[in-house]
Amino acid sequence: MILLADSGSTKTNWLCIQNGQTKTQAQSPGINPFFQNEEEITNKLKKHLSDLATLPIKKIFFYGAGCAFPEKNQIVANALGNFFSNSNPEIQIESDLVGAARALCQHQPGITCILGTGSNSCYYNGEELEQNVSPLGFILGDEGSGAVLGRLLVSDFLKNQLPVNLAEKFQNKYSYSPAEILDKVYKQAFPNRFLAGFAPFLSENIEDTYCREIVVHQFNLFFQRNVLQYSRHRDLPIHFTGSVAFHFKELLRETGRTNGLNIGTILKDPMKGIVTYHSFNNVI
Repeated sequence: MILLADSGSTKTNWLCIQNGQTKTQAQSPGINPFFQNEEEITNKLKKHLSDLATLPIKKIFFYGAGCAFPEKNQIVANALGNFFSNSNPEIQIESDLVGAARALCQHQPGITCILGTGSNSCYYNGEELEQNVSPLGFILGDEGSGAVLGRLLVSDFLKNQLPVNLAEKFQNKYSYSPAEILDKVYKQAFPNRFLAGFAPFLSENIEDTYCREIVVHQFNLFFQRNVLQYSRHRDLPIHFTGSVAFHFKELLRETGRTNGLNIGTILKDPMKGIVTYHSFNNVI
């Protein structure tokens, strides 16, 4: 039995496959070794994936946010090894960007992008990531991401910069006081998840000029500060995965065209493509 995992900053999708057939699916909160240690990840697995603990897992392919450095990958590998100690599986850890590239491009070259809670991009040559502009996180980068869109929206609300009609809608939709928002952002864990939770407000009100302009501006920044740095951005398709890319796909395609780019596939999540990739390689 093979276990595939696609983990972003907000959630992790798990899929157990045996003889090419899906046996079990599950979902847990996101796992990120930049923000969680081995013990915290192990405890998270025990809390949310107890039904998987006794399965005869032989191999685990884990694609996760924050899994771009050997020392961070080892944290996740150790936690998975602790949790699945009964079956002692072979464990392979790769970044969520590798998972997205394999899902969207398979064995063809392309530029792969993630627009979800965070954002990221790369040039994939058909076998491996060849170029990557560092995303830098939601404070220094992550243009176009849910966390940045939410941060800008909340900041404008707290500084009385939202149009009156939107400010009223925002106040009616969310019950947080300014003090609670500041506490969530500056004192609690995973402020990026919290801020990304406000991005759906922009989608729900996208016909409003303010909402449309903030999203389009961020997408332009994402293309200009990331995608346009790849040498083959004009002749390769630009593929996307992630909740923000999926829910704003019309604006994303429109903004891509204005930047002279060929927007290719847009998926909400890459799991189906990851399954196809490993099936093609006779792994599952």
